Amino acid sequence: MVVMILERVPRGLRGELSSWLMEVQPGVFVGKVSALVRDLLWEKCVLKSAGGKCCQIWSTDNEQGFMLRLSGDSNRRVVELDGLFLVSVQRKKKSRGKKDLKGDDM
Repeated sequence: MVVMILERVPRGLRGELSSWLMEVQPGVFVGKVSALVRDLLWEKCVLKSAGGKCCQIWSTDNEQGFMLRLSGDSNRRVVELDGLFLVSVQRKKKSRGKKDLKGDDM
């Protein structure tokens, strides 16, 4: 099984994926295709995403039972840790524009 999630991509790309996978929600595609078709769909999405985000998840024979890959400007990235694949989320830094005045005036 393959799941693809697309955000902020051209409508034409979503239409192309609909030929291979079922769009169950806007931008969420599910289906069963060969590994070759899965990889070709991924390449197509990365090339035609026009600055959008792409995520692909597929069943495989590993400890977790699936693999995933991400593309596009995101605060998330896939990290391998002791044979497990995890998603690392980078937090945005808080701006320190104004000083905290507590305790400064007293």
